[in-house]
Amino acid sequence: MSHDADVLVLGGGVIGLACAHYLLAEGRSVRVLEAGKVGGGSSWGNCGTLTPSHAAPLAAPGMVAQGLRWMLRPDAPLYIKPRWDPALMRWLARAAGRCNARDWRASGLAKGALLKYSRALVEDLVYGQDLDCGFEASGLHYVFRSARALERQQRELPLLAELGVAARVLDAAALAADEPALKPGLAGAIHFPGDAQLRPDRYTAELARIVREAGGVIEEGVGVLGFERGRNGIEAVQTSEGKRSGARVLLAMGAWSAGFADNLGLSIPVQPGKGYSITYDRPATVPRRPLVLKERSVCVTTWADGFRLGSTMEFSGFDDSLNPRRLGALERGAAEYLLEPAGPARREQWCGWRPMMHDDLPLLGRAPGYNNLFLATGHGMMGMGMSAGTGRLLADLMTGRATAIDPAPYSPARLAG
Repeated sequence: MSHDADVLVLGGGVIGLACAHYLLAEGRSVRVLEAGKVGGGSSWGNCGTLTPSHAAPLAAPGMVAQGLRWMLRPDAPLYIKPRWDPALMRWLARAAGRCNARDWRASGLAKGALLKYSRALVEDLVYGQDLDCGFEASGLHYVFRSARALERQQRELPLLAELGVAARVLDAAALAADEPALKPGLAGAIHFPGDAQLRPDRYTAELARIVREAGGVIEEGVGVLGFERGRNGIEAVQTSEGKRSGARVLLAMGAWSAGFADNLGLSIPVQPGKGYSITYDRPATVPRRPLVLKERSVCVTTWADGFRLGSTMEFSGFDDSLNPRRLGALERGAAEYLLEPAGPARREQWCGWRPMMHDDLPLLGRAPGYNNLFLATGHGMMGMGMSAGTGRLLADLMTGRATAIDPAPYSPARLAG
């Protein structure tokens, strides 16, 4: 059978583009289908951090009680919109069941391995492919107002040390000397020298550029409508622009993956976790590196021509409204830590959906019950940070190469367990 490409990639976000790049490098022809503009979904408005430091899973001991307290506050870092949603209830129950030390450690080791692997590959991509994306290997600070919170956060450091992620605790004086953009009187910070940052919009644009230069085809404005199944799996994909086919199909549609997988008889427990960001003109006084303002769960990144506050997690389905209370929480949180918590002018207020898995690990590999369908979804808040590692791992799995890290923890086969 004649195909449009060796691999048909469904989704032109950072994950789909990274997979396309590494498949092309292995000599496979690739066609990427994107319903909107490449990089226009959750790849657009995030804070662009590359963070092996974020290996610890969200489902941690004590998180259930914390989450219940947060549910009473619509501007809390985690908010669940009250509604009848059986799929979300099942997802929350599975996530709650993992809030124990054993599962936390197992997910953390696997998550950290992929983040660390990908962090190195992104830097290789930036310099090897000359990507103009504002990459800076500047490290990152977790910043704390409370000495108690700083001490509690240090419980994660043994897990990070096991992964080879370096960390250094800064007391109040050391933090004040290191970061003049912060208000006086903060308790301290944890510095992660191996973390980095980039401009997410430019990174995805540059990935699209090198995919096209390598002979890959990217079709924008092409929506997936359905699938034609045959003996060998998916024989064709029905789109808004006609049929497309590939010898293999890679589903990399982020938070929308679950809905499309349903049409294939696959149950993928991915929930849309809504995040927010505000982008400003650059203030006069900005942090020297990315910051996570821990008690308020606000991420701060600065670029040569801009400044962004981001984060929060909201489970409200695919509600695309901008909640002013949650946007305001970003600014109020930043004002507790920063001398200049906002820039002189707002450029953009944004929301997008992260593909959240209950175990905080992506689904990478062959889909259960299919010969030619592969999954690359469920990256949660770590899509940028896991992008290159995901692309390399999927390309290795699809071409039969040995993988640099163990793919088993991310295998879709675990869905049957």
